[in-house]
Amino acid sequence: FLQFYKREHQTYVLLLFCSAYLYKQCFAIPGSSFLNILAGALFGPWMGLLLCSGLTSVGATCCYLLSRTFGKQFVVYYFPDKVVMLQRKVEENRSSLFFFLLFLRLFPMTPNWFLNLTSPILNIPVLQFFFSVLIGLIPYNFICVQTGSILSQITSLDAVFSWDTLLKLLAIAMVALIPGTFIKKFSERHLKLDERDQSVHLLNGQKST
Repeated sequence: FLQFYKREHQTYVLLLFCSAYLYKQCFAIPGSSFLNILAGALFGPWMGLLLCSGLTSVGATCCYLLSRTFGKQFVVYYFPDKVVMLQRKVEENRSSLFFFLLFLRLFPMTPNWFLNLTSPILNIPVLQFFFSVLIGLIPYNFICVQTGSILSQITSLDAVFSWDTLLKLLAIAMVALIPGTFIKKFSERHLKLDERDQSVHLLNGQKST
């Protein structure tokens, strides 16, 4: 039904989707995975990926600016321990800050919405923040959008478990792992991360942008 409505009102659906995505990102509301999958179903795999990557970056930057203007005291008051932990890690990796930010997006020590809120407190430059979100979340956006595109073409429950669908999903997951592998190797050589950062915090992290 949504695909049919989009064909009839393409500009309206695009505007509504972008508005909902930016609103969600600006106010750190969970739900990125659902909207990314919806983008793949409505706009196709590549247009959907372009849209989600751009909207994620712009929306997260708006959240950054709102936090810098209004939210610093609120974040420090309610999350003092997490702020101190992130501040320490940022200062330890200040010389390779951009790659550290990429690492946090690919292997989250803390949820992405919290990183968006705390980045102004950590004195992270807005341009580095923007491009770290744009590049660092491409694998996650890629998986969600491609999955939405594949699922939108399925007409029966049996097709979900077909070898063709499963192989496509496996290939998407393998491609998305490539950037993370490079960043992981770089982090092992150049970033100051202990085992607890790369294991325990990784389990606690969620891709909620």
